[in-house]
Amino acid sequence: MRALVITTNYGTEQDELLSPAKALKDAGAEVTVAATEDAPIKTLVSDQDPGETLTPDAAIGAVSHRDFDLLVIPGGTINADSLRLNEPAQELVKAFAADGKTIAAICHGPWLLVETGLVSGKQLTSYASVATDIRNAGGLWHDRGLVTCDHNGWTLITSRSPQDLPAFNAALTALAQA
Repeated sequence: MRALVITTNYGTEQDELLSPAKALKDAGAEVTVAATEDAPIKTLVSDQDPGETLTPDAAIGAVSHRDFDLLVIPGGTINADSLRLNEPAQELVKAFAADGKTIAAICHGPWLLVETGLVSGKQLTSYASVATDIRNAGGLWHDRGLVTCDHNGWTLITSRSPQDLPAFNAALTALAQA
């Protein structure tokens, strides 16, 4: 399994980036973290406190969906709001869905899917403040820790917040070990 985690260079929720990446690596997946720029990623904790800084493996514009089996979109309000306006990220998400590949998003991460029109008819969850955006885009929002949906020819795995990381990571781990 080859997994791609995409993020901006500032504002990603630390645990929503690091925890799924570690879980996937521990399950034997090859994980690539791609950021909007080839510069350090400065994470945040609870959208306000400085978190860890890490070096991305690549820039989003330099990776191809063809090289990966799974796309992971972490949250963080600042990250997700910026990522959904990033054209290379939008094109990448659309390509994953068009190829029937799995996309996993947590917290505010589904904003990118809303922006690209990919939530229509999908069942999913997110941070509660994103629920109206999802519904307005035709998605079916649920207040559950983990929602998996195979509608429209591609699989979507979603969770609400860092508190749901155990379930989110378990779903990703099961995918990596399949």
